[in-house]
Amino acid sequence: MMIYFIAAIAGIAGFLFGFDEGVIAGALHLLRGEFTINPFDEGLMTAAVPLGALGGALLAGRTTETYGRRALLLVAGVLFAAGALLSAAAGAVWILTASRLLLGLAVGIAAMVAPLYISESAPAEKRGMLVSIYQLAITLGILGAYLVGFAFSESWRLMFVMGVLPALALLVGMYRMGDTPRWLALQGRTEEARLAIARIRELAPHDPAVDAELASIRQAAQQRTRPGTWADLLSPTVRPALVVGMGLFFLQQLSGINAVIYYAPTVFKEAGFNSTSTQILATVGIGVVNVGMTFVGMYLIDRIGRRRLLFIGFAGTALSLGMIALAAATASESLDILATIGMVLYIAAFAASIGPLPWVMMSEIFPLKVRSLGMSVTSLANWGFNFLVVFSFPILVSSI
Repeated sequence: MMIYFIAAIAGIAGFLFGFDEGVIAGALHLLRGEFTINPFDEGLMTAAVPLGALGGALLAGRTTETYGRRALLLVAGVLFAAGALLSAAAGAVWILTASRLLLGLAVGIAAMVAPLYISESAPAEKRGMLVSIYQLAITLGILGAYLVGFAFSESWRLMFVMGVLPALALLVGMYRMGDTPRWLALQGRTEEARLAIARIRELAPHDPAVDAELASIRQAAQQRTRPGTWADLLSPTVRPALVVGMGLFFLQQLSGINAVIYYAPTVFKEAGFNSTSTQILATVGIGVVNVGMTFVGMYLIDRIGRRRLLFIGFAGTALSLGMIALAAATASESLDILATIGMVLYIAAFAASIGPLPWVMMSEIFPLKVRSLGMSVTSLANWGFNFLVVFSFPILVSSI
């Protein structure tokens, strides 16, 4: 049970990731009323989270090897709390944009380090499912943000300040956790690694199973003579893993998921939902589907394999986006329901497959020597395309 507890604590970082992505959806209509916001400013303010996450991923790429996974997650917790407080107190659009940039920095760190923390703590046979807890936590955070938006629909400041609570939970939880056995072994702290394995596996420190796992980790550590470099990452043997990692995030983001997550009420308004409360309630429904289908993905990921699940997910999203495009192209009100059904099917296919799989595979496909650097680069691809999609959406809506 200990490994599930560890995964849940690290998963709070994923919850905060989802919350800070989704909370802007419920707040935008209030922000437009309080501040003078043109489409460019709206796109920049909303996309400040993925833009900040670019910097967070760069920062985490190297420092996680030096300072450890636990320390970086503690730093992320502090940034999450500070960003939420500053967002709630913002008196101008530029202050809100800057505070969301700070939240993005925390998201970028957490998005790289939390899956790594879970992956290095989990037994191989449960790794896929446990790392998927992070993606589940993201969807729960998005749903939580939508529910907060519905509950505090008259106060965007209360929406933002609610992010302080999970940030404090992450800080307290990680303060009580240790670092991963693999990182401890790589630092030459063998006995601490042994105790960490015993605690996670709930075994005696000198149990043969603990000795065997420690020997495997130490053997891998001895083979690692120096940190991975860009030359190592671009070598013929590692380059295919880099292409797969970046390619999956490229396709994940260009499917348009974050246009839905950040601007769901706007999407439903365009689909014919007239009242603000109905738009937000429909958005909550999307959040529920997102969470439910993530459970389906977690169930399937270690049963049918990553590759087959990707095929199913991409086929499902292509079909559902085609339904939405058909309804939009005809501009027929009678086909609004087709667009809504397509939206639900799109979220379902995405959440069960394309959502969690890039995060799981990112933590698995790179050799140990370049794992942190490789995960950092693939995260940059994710955040770069995330930023472009989110920033361009309000500009495109106002132009087309």
